[in-house]
Amino acid sequence: MDVKTDKDAADLRVNLDSYVEQLQRYAFALTASRDRAQDLVQNCLVRALANSHRFVPGTNLRAWLFTLLHNLYVSEVRSQSRRGDHLSVSDLGDDAVADGGQLVHVEFRDMVASLGALDPDQRAVILLVGVEGLSYKEAAEVLGVPIGTVMSRLSRGRETLRNLTDGVGPRRFRVVGGGKGGD
Repeated sequence: MDVKTDKDAADLRVNLDSYVEQLQRYAFALTASRDRAQDLVQNCLVRALANSHRFVPGTNLRAWLFTLLHNLYVSEVRSQSRRGDHLSVSDLGDDAVADGGQLVHVEFRDMVASLGALDPDQRAVILLVGVEGLSYKEAAEVLGVPIGTVMSRLSRGRETLRNLTDGVGPRRFRVVGGGKGGD
């Protein structure tokens, strides 16, 4: 029988702080919304604290937290699919207005759109392995699938991303002002 001590619970609370930034990055990549990502991370941390008795000290806290976050996201997506899409003005954020450096914004938007076009299972593996740096084994633990499935989804996801980003070719923009010739 595994008996948790107050020290184990305190250690868990302290260690949670070191993973918040990684959880936020992964949540934003999944949701493409700062507000939804913050809500998702907050719900994850609340769930982690409420279920701290289920965490086994000495095991991989990072994988456990990413599993909680991923499962919360999947539940949210399933719930939204039953309710339909919701878009608020605050979801548009700063992306609704383009200021200098539009090309970078366009490239970022295209990459986010390409990630969004991936199968959700492939997107999750690409984000966990490619962005968060989890090993294949850790990603398999987070997603609850065999390592071979992670490798397969990663391979197919990368190929799909290559096709989405390279298939269209580079976008050509006309530079206004500052070019050759007279002003």
